Amino acid sequence: MSKLQAKLPTDEWVVATWEEYIQALDNPAYERAKGYYHNGQLRIEMTPQGYDHSYDNSLLGYAIQLFCAIKSIPISGLTNCTFRKTNEAEAQPDLAFYIGDNAEIIPPDTSIVNLDVYPPPDLVIEVAKTSLSDDIGGKRMLYERLGVCEYWVGNVRQATLIAFAIADGGSKRIAQSQVLAELPFNLLEEALQRSRETGRSQVYAWLISQMQAISR
Repeated sequence: MSKLQAKLPTDEWVVATWEEYIQALDNPAYERAKGYYHNGQLRIEMTPQGYDHSYDNSLLGYAIQLFCAIKSIPISGLTNCTFRKTNEAEAQPDLAFYIGDNAEIIPPDTSIVNLDVYPPPDLVIEVAKTSLSDDIGGKRMLYERLGVCEYWVGNVRQATLIAFAIADGGSKRIAQSQVLAELPFNLLEEALQRSRETGRSQVYAWLISQMQAISR
C-alpha cells in the first residue's frame, strides 16, 4: 500500500481494494481530502474549492432548509459528511439531507454514517465546476449503489441544476423533485443566476418572498 500512497493520483478514479482505500484515508497527506469508493476504485479529491463553488454550495443548502422551515418539513442538512457501506462504497457529498420521517434518524454524536445500520440520505447534492462529467457519471452510479432517493448536481459554470431520481439500483433524469415536491428547480436556478448579479442578502430576501408565496 505504501507504493500506492506515494504515487496516488488525485481527482481521478484509481483501481484499489477497500483496504487500500481506508489506508489512503489514513495518510496525513490526505487529511483535508474528500474520499469516494465505488466498484473497486477510489477517488481522492484534493482540488481546492473556489469562492464560486462554495457560494453555490452555501446558497443551495440555505434555500432547501429555508423552504423546509417555511413548509414545516423536518430536515437535517449535512456538509461533506461521510457515508459508508463497509467493503463496498463510500462518499462525501457536498450536501446531503435527511427529510421527513428520517430527519432525526442519525444520532447527533455520529461520525461516519454507517449505511449498514442507518438509511442513506433522501437527497444528495454535488456542486460541480471542473468535475461535472464525473458528477453526472461515476458519482451518480455511486449514489445509485448507496441507495439515496434523489441526486442533484449544481453546475457552477451555467448556474443550473441536473437532477436524478434513484430507484432499484438505477436513476432517471427528472424535471421536478420528488422528495421536495413543491420546491421548483427553476426557483433554485433563478436564485443561482441572481447570485451572479447581486449580493447574497438580496438573493436571500428574494428567496424568502418567493417561498412564502409558494406556501400560501
